[in-house]
Amino acid sequence: MKKIISGISIFCSIIIAAQETIQFQELPFKDIIAKAKKEKKLVFIDAYASWCGPCKMMEKNVFTQKAVRDYYNTNFINARFDMEKGEGRDLASKFGVRSYPTYLFLNGEGELVSRNTGYMEESLFVAMAQDINAPGNKKGSLKERFAGGEKDPEFLINIMKLNSNSDYDFAKKASERYFENKKKTEELTKDEIGFLLYFIKSSEDNNYKAFTSRKAEIIKFLPEETYNEFDAQLKLAKIVEQSIDDKNKKINDDYFLKAAEPMVGKEAAVKKLNQTKLSYYEQNTNFPEYEKAALDYYKNSDAFDPNELLRAAWIFAEHVKTPSSLKKATEWAEKSVMRGENSENTYILAKLYYLTGNKENAKNYAEMSKNMAIQGNKDSNLADELLKQIQ
Repeated sequence: MKKIISGISIFCSIIIAAQETIQFQELPFKDIIAKAKKEKKLVFIDAYASWCGPCKMMEKNVFTQKAVRDYYNTNFINARFDMEKGEGRDLASKFGVRSYPTYLFLNGEGELVSRNTGYMEESLFVAMAQDINAPGNKKGSLKERFAGGEKDPEFLINIMKLNSNSDYDFAKKASERYFENKKKTEELTKDEIGFLLYFIKSSEDNNYKAFTSRKAEIIKFLPEETYNEFDAQLKLAKIVEQSIDDKNKKINDDYFLKAAEPMVGKEAAVKKLNQTKLSYYEQNTNFPEYEKAALDYYKNSDAFDPNELLRAAWIFAEHVKTPSSLKKATEWAEKSVMRGENSENTYILAKLYYLTGNKENAKNYAEMSKNMAIQGNKDSNLADELLKQIQ
């Protein structure tokens, strides 16, 4: 009988302990959102990773506090997802979760209304929730409110902050409305200048007008030389767009240089042209043109960061057949390895040695790459395959 009573006691203790924390719904994400919409509540998601120490401390020390669990259980639909497993991976990608713990707050449309990170004490964690649970965040879809013409500065800044990575176009439109309605008598703050610069890609953008008209305010925080260089890049962006021959998947060099040189000078124009060609030809898998552009751009390889050179060397190793070009790519990879060996750059160098006929060095560096990958718990399959080819 005592054993039965003891067993019941333990069982009850487990149930009580389980209840003395935030009540996390064990449902798929879509069902969590549907429940929030039905109950007209916001969703709180604890985005964690199994290895994260602060995540475990939050779970043990904060989620279990009465003030915390009472407020969150009353006001939110709560859920937890391991961002490195199952559905959590998709959510991490969708909402740009890169550090742990991250706290995501969403409305019934599945839109992000707030995001915070890191370990928090009980009082701060509750205060954060109270602030986020303000009536304004439960008005409905952010996009519907925006489409309806809402101009509240805090609302627009929130859209910029929350969507800059996940929905850049939406965030950019919010920035345009924000700066359109910013009074001329109110000087830009450092943070506002940061938003303005982030959401300008060319001189054709709506925000470019604010960028030029508020130059005097911007150069209080930014050297005028830097401002002028940024301005030149914005103007060049339009020329880049007009230089692209999408039908033939090529860049019109003559047009670009003719339009760009008077604006920024020959040296800067040539540099921008080569950068554009490298990016465009890689994206469009036009590797013969990429090869020519890279050889021209990286002619003086000492002026470039070894990691940048390594990227070009990797593309050459995968897509270029010209012996002299592969020899040049080998020199680029050597610069990266000389700075510091790792499993990636030693593999690329090994492959280039193999492609240029230096089998002894190819074998040595492939073995080095394999050993470093194994020691670092990384995939060594590429090095293994290369070693088979060499032998």
